[in-house]
Amino acid sequence: MAEIRREETVTGTGLSTAALAHADETEQQDYTEQRSEERLEQRDRRDTENQANTDSRQTADGADERTALFSPEEANSLRGKWDSIQVGFVDEPRQAVERADELVAGAMKRLAEMFAAERSRLEGQWDRGDSVSTEELRLALRRYRAFFSRLLSV
Repeated sequence: MAEIRREETVTGTGLSTAALAHADETEQQDYTEQRSEERLEQRDRRDTENQANTDSRQTADGADERTALFSPEEANSLRGKWDSIQVGFVDEPRQAVERADELVAGAMKRLAEMFAAERSRLEGQWDRGDSVSTEELRLALRRYRAFFSRLLSV
């Protein structure tokens, strides 16, 4: 029987061709990971910029296309948590789904708290006899309309 041999040659640097190939593989993995991280950072920057511009976007009839529901910082925090959950799915799928449920429930609770706080603030002003400006009411109604439209489109 013929024996198959893996031949390694030693280069002028004292490293075998196998060692050099392994180093190239490691460099490629590092490069791939770095590119992946860069893409995530670019997406986060783009998302933050898009959220900053949501208040100014309008449809042809002048209605709001979209209004940010969370501050850019809070939205980035939620996205980071989601990314962590998604990565964890590979090793612990059930735990990832449980964490996703908790995250979504927490985000919905936070939204309800924000709307309740705004409603309480407006009602408090009315109860004290303070006048609430039409602009404040317009902005509140605009946020409700945008949120309601998004709920119906889901």
